[in-house]
Amino acid sequence: MIVRTLEDIVGSDRDVGAETWTSRRLLLADDRMGFSLHDTVIEAGTTTNMWYQNHLEAVYCIEGDGTVELVDSGETFEIRAGTVYALDQHDRHVLRANTRMRMVCVFNPPCTGAETHDEHGAYPLLVDAGEGGGG
Repeated sequence: MIVRTLEDIVGSDRDVGAETWTSRRLLLADDRMGFSLHDTVIEAGTTTNMWYQNHLEAVYCIEGDGTVELVDSGETFEIRAGTVYALDQHDRHVLRANTRMRMVCVFNPPCTGAETHDEHGAYPLLVDAGEGGGG
């Protein structure tokens, strides 16, 4: 069994971020769950362009509000506490935070923890050196 608290993560190497966001990586590839789980904070008034070409992501908003825009179609969706959205087509998207937003994010395949957004807003596909079967 794996038991961690947010307190365990904050300030550790699993607590990463940039100017507009902070991601606390609760579960990563080396935990062998088949997905990674992140507690992510998006700062108020920010715009973040993302395109997870190598990962599927589900996002559950637990605090704050904003919008997510699908770049290819121009569709925009209101996001607020209690809303989930799933980027099931590797969708290029723009997240705009009206207020500070807190999200629970799940990635498949799991992130290793070493990923950073590239010039397209994507995470590269990194494989954990110890990764094998299971899932």
